[in-house]
Amino acid sequence: MIPSPKFRLGEALVQRGLITNEQLGAALAHQKLSGRRLGRALMDLKLVTDEAIGIVISEQMRIPFVNLLERDLDEALVRRLPEAQARRLRAIVLAEQDLGLQVGLVDPTDMLAYDQVCRALNTAVYPVVVTEDALLASIERVYQRHEEITGLAKEVAADMASAGIGLTTVDVAATAEDAPIVRLLQSVFDAAMSLDVSDIHIEPQEGQLVIRFRIDGSMQVQSTSSSKITSAVVQRLKLMASLDISERRLPQDGRFQMKVSNATVDVRISTMPTQYGESVVMRLLPQNTDRIRLDAIGMPAPILKRLRAAMASASGMVLVTGPTGSGKTTTLYAAMAEINSVSRKIITVEDPIEYRLPGLNQVQVNEKVGLSFAKVLRACLRQDPDVILVGEMRDQETAEIGLRAALTGHMVLSTLHTMDAAGTPMRLRDMGLAPYMVALGLRVVIAQRLVRTICQSCKRPHEPAAHESAWLKLDDADANRGPFFQGVGCGQCNNSGYKGRSGVYELMEMTPELVRLANSDDPAGFAIEAQKTFADFTLRRHALQLAHDGVTTIAEAMQASNQF
Repeated sequence: MIPSPKFRLGEALVQRGLITNEQLGAALAHQKLSGRRLGRALMDLKLVTDEAIGIVISEQMRIPFVNLLERDLDEALVRRLPEAQARRLRAIVLAEQDLGLQVGLVDPTDMLAYDQVCRALNTAVYPVVVTEDALLASIERVYQRHEEITGLAKEVAADMASAGIGLTTVDVAATAEDAPIVRLLQSVFDAAMSLDVSDIHIEPQEGQLVIRFRIDGSMQVQSTSSSKITSAVVQRLKLMASLDISERRLPQDGRFQMKVSNATVDVRISTMPTQYGESVVMRLLPQNTDRIRLDAIGMPAPILKRLRAAMASASGMVLVTGPTGSGKTTTLYAAMAEINSVSRKIITVEDPIEYRLPGLNQVQVNEKVGLSFAKVLRACLRQDPDVILVGEMRDQETAEIGLRAALTGHMVLSTLHTMDAAGTPMRLRDMGLAPYMVALGLRVVIAQRLVRTICQSCKRPHEPAAHESAWLKLDDADANRGPFFQGVGCGQCNNSGYKGRSGVYELMEMTPELVRLANSDDPAGFAIEAQKTFADFTLRRHALQLAHDGVTTIAEAMQASNQF
């Protein structure tokens, strides 16, 4: 099936009343400057959506429009078109039809691209219209740049072999942007950002180098390559982080910043010697502070209201507790972004600095030169701050200085590792702090976890299993009421059934009675009284509510309420 002759997109949009002639003129001017397609120029100027453009093209050319976000993709079928051609031609194979294949095209009027797709597939092509953003997202999900990364890894190995480079040496002076090792790492970071990866793991194994991504808290293999390129990859990353490339016997930590898909990303890197070479783990910290907002992290409205009231105070300590990877730092920065203003001086003490916020005085702890948390905190108090953020209450000295600051007219925010909110005061006392300091300095404690959210594309009703029903009935016999849901797995979520994560929270506010009990030796009485301040939102109850609302599964809710 051959597409219809080309038509004028701008005129078609004007005729349908989607844009005006003046807006079309502005888009044409933008197109001339940027060199991009008219459709993309219109979207850049936010004059029309990509879906509206797709529907207009579909109606004009009398071929179907397909919403890829609602379509389950057959990965084997999609891969019949090589990844490089799919990206270049903006095409994706969707289904088999009589004597040919149905192929999604962003621009079916591009006859050159259509002909190349036909030749690549060597069969008849039945085009449908798809949007560019949805197509690129689908390509990332299916291919995950696996072919591109594998090909570049082979190119790196070939370059090393032709240059006579051994396993323990690499040409560290080679910095050309088109060098295979540079393009390989760029592809890895591009794939990681498109999949919303939190950590990249580069792990040398016997005979191979494995690259794994942590997505929504779970590990997934991205690619495997020859172990011969391990040294080249590790040393390139060390150069980027200004680490010692000659030191392979000791762990090293560092960071660097890079541009990925027009976004700035901070990368925190850790290297560690293993049996088959140095293992590297990189934490990705996108510097898009627009999305770090308290009202965007899943905190229930009653908890959010109480937290905001506490932060409006001039003094006191707000602690966020939970296990590693539960989103504590994100919550702290969201709170910090909300209270950040020219009328307040805010100092942060961190190891490392994870997000950069304008207007804050952020200090990086450096134990190697004696710049510890405690030392920086003491210096902070002489800098006339209104608010102090401490990355973590790691020891008695740091916690004591923080609480003294909270008692002397400063708002202090920090994190602590405890099982729940009610156990926090006793944990501080176990660290050696005086009971009166804990009772009077502590204002609010938030405990939190993260649960994976159900993929909306493959969400289906779920009948609780026996052990799930038993858990549901622990507090309330009626809690077993449905419906409950789970994801069955599809192309949108890499067959995991989950896509994204949401926070689970509980908040304990230090009431006069809790202050009295915290200053006594009655931990059991404190725990009982603390339950009264949680209202309807303990970790368990919030997780259960998310399961009832179809946000997450019962299994995730169970894990969140029992986790530590």
